[in-house]
Amino acid sequence: MGQRLNRCLDVPVALPPLRRRLLLLSIMLFLWLYMFYSCAGSCAGLAAAGHPRRPRSPALPPLLPGEPAKRTAWRSSGQRPTPQPHVQLLQRLRHKRLPQAIIIGVKKGGTRALLEFLRVHPDVRAVGAEPHFFDRNYERGLAWYRDLMPKTLEGQITMEKTPSYFVTKEAPARISSMSKGTKLIVVVRDPVTRAISDYTQTLSKKPDIPTFESLTFKNRTTGLIDTSWSAIQIGIYAKHLENWLLYFPIGQILFVSGERLISDPAGELGRVQDFLGLKRIITDKHFYFNKTKGFPCLKKAEGSSKPHCLGKTKGRTHPDIDQEVVQRLRDFYRPFNMKFYQMTGQDFGWD
Repeated sequence: MGQRLNRCLDVPVALPPLRRRLLLLSIMLFLWLYMFYSCAGSCAGLAAAGHPRRPRSPALPPLLPGEPAKRTAWRSSGQRPTPQPHVQLLQRLRHKRLPQAIIIGVKKGGTRALLEFLRVHPDVRAVGAEPHFFDRNYERGLAWYRDLMPKTLEGQITMEKTPSYFVTKEAPARISSMSKGTKLIVVVRDPVTRAISDYTQTLSKKPDIPTFESLTFKNRTTGLIDTSWSAIQIGIYAKHLENWLLYFPIGQILFVSGERLISDPAGELGRVQDFLGLKRIITDKHFYFNKTKGFPCLKKAEGSSKPHCLGKTKGRTHPDIDQEVVQRLRDFYRPFNMKFYQMTGQDFGWD
């Protein structure tokens, strides 16, 4: 064995035994080191294959139309770079969402009360002022509209209310264009009472306007109702609803009774919470009846521990109206009311 190894390595046999041993040890050490470093490279590859790679940092969400298109990549360390001003704006907008539900009407029906009651719910965030986007400010664009919305967490509902949408011819198509899944809420009230309330509000701002009776008729002698007067025209609910049904199924519209919102606010709010897919949190314990105002108020408003009633512009005393005029209006509205009951599947009891 030793002789064959000597021949292969060309080691002279004449070397002294000690030197031969040292030479053989050196060769063996060299071979051992060579094998060790060769194995280290392949073993590192095997070790890497046995462990999953570090997950990539999540990418920024898709940008919306009209927003800055430039993205800022995360560093390989997984740490965000210092946001640039336009990125900070993007982060802010990402928490503002277009409304998933809108109270679209009707004026003087109880929309403000409904909105204030709903804002007690922790999963509802709503704009306080009326945006009037789909009737007056549509040319400003959806980015402007969304910027009006409050910031929301995932799972919360963004809402707004503008009662004039219900009677705006273009509003249904515009809202459908924004989102066909938008949930719509209409607060309706006895159209005769609503018209008188509408007139009362105008009278408080313009004391010199003509009487309610004179505005109601084109010709009082013939008894022809003036349907061009907005106070009368708004109450023809069936006519306006036909326009909405061209773009939204009836099941996507909830009709809230303005009368029951006063007599049983918790009951109506229960229906609204169900419609919005919310847990029934707003109950009887949230309300008390204010005898001075003549309608229910909140025991605790949103963000406050104090009772809250709607302002002095709500619950105004109506002027005395000639009962003959009131009856003529009831006769005028009756066929429209009957049709509205059929369309909605609800009898609001206005007759």
